[in-house]
Amino acid sequence: MSLFALGLNHETAPIAVREKLAFAPEELAAAVAELTAQKGVHEAAIVSTCNRTELYAAARDEATLLNWLAASRQLDAASIAPYLYRLPDREAVRHVFRVASGLDSMVLGETQILGQLKDAVREAQEAGGLGSSLNGLFQKAFSVAKAVRSETGIGANSVSMAAAGVKLAERLFPDIADLNVLFIGAGEMIELCATHFAARKPRRLSVANRTLERGQALASQFGGDAFALAELPDRLPQYDIVVTSTASQLPIIGLGAVERAIKVRKHRPVFMVDLAVPRDVEPEVGALPDVYLYTVDDLSELVRQGRAERQHAVVEADGIVERSADEFMQWLDNRALVPTIRALKDQAERLRRHELDRATKLLAKGEDPAAVLESLSLSLSNKLLHAPLAALNQADASQHGELIDAVRRLYHLHEGD
Repeated sequence: MSLFALGLNHETAPIAVREKLAFAPEELAAAVAELTAQKGVHEAAIVSTCNRTELYAAARDEATLLNWLAASRQLDAASIAPYLYRLPDREAVRHVFRVASGLDSMVLGETQILGQLKDAVREAQEAGGLGSSLNGLFQKAFSVAKAVRSETGIGANSVSMAAAGVKLAERLFPDIADLNVLFIGAGEMIELCATHFAARKPRRLSVANRTLERGQALASQFGGDAFALAELPDRLPQYDIVVTSTASQLPIIGLGAVERAIKVRKHRPVFMVDLAVPRDVEPEVGALPDVYLYTVDDLSELVRQGRAERQHAVVEADGIVERSADEFMQWLDNRALVPTIRALKDQAERLRRHELDRATKLLAKGEDPAAVLESLSLSLSNKLLHAPLAALNQADASQHGELIDAVRRLYHLHEGD
């Protein structure tokens, strides 16, 4: 059994591919259970965000993971293979540590991925997908992430997706304070975006969400109002800026709705940021002359600003990751020895008890204690040496060198012994 990380991210696949492989939050538990039910898959967890979909598994081979991923998304394995990275053992360990530390994110050093990773681990745990290997891996990953953030400046001068959205809007509009801003969804990403836009004091801030109560709770933090998502087609023309990030598996803003909104607005421009994967806004909307539509991939250049200034921190962080990966692999190797060590100790204990019982009976019969102790020590040493001596005597000539070296290491024998 080996550890594997198989997946794709913003570096290896465009959003059009990523959205096809994305898992909705409510799908994860069932997907993990289904994956671990595959022959040869012993443990599994799935991470699915706007920037990545990844399978982490303790499994016999990676082919099973690839075939399951393709089948679960109703795709052909050959069609998605060019976009995937397939990382075994130490490479997988290193990758998980870099993901948790924000080193593999579009926004270098961002902290949101750590929370998303913890959510994925919780889902996998509840679905029965975690065993000692993956649980140990993720706990070590969280520890590594903490060390990277506390010992390096990896998070300094970063430009978040939310901040990038504000910067782009300010390029289009002279003053956000004169505008109406709509947020669709009420998750963590929308809350971050609302925080950044609210700082510019827009004329109106609204939240549209499937669950009105949750939308109202978010809107109230920023002095805004909320309405149900079902009202969106009628309300859309009122807003100059629209930021959306939901878990919908289908677009919630179609071309027709935006065309009607633009007509009502008398062709005043609309700035739209679609941070969802799968996308919330139909791609064709971006071709409309009065709409400025940006996806997570379009924001990549802005969010990468500041990377040059943090290269020293990246080097430091990668050093922590590399050392930690070595430590974890050593831990895995040591775990593999546990059954053999336990069996060896059990065998020695059985021999000890047998000889002790025999000696106790002889002493009870009045045998000379010195003679009993001498017999016990000789019998015990002979039994303990029987297995290695038999292995040496019965081995083929081609095995002698290897066995002799092993015995000398095990018993600390030197050339003169």
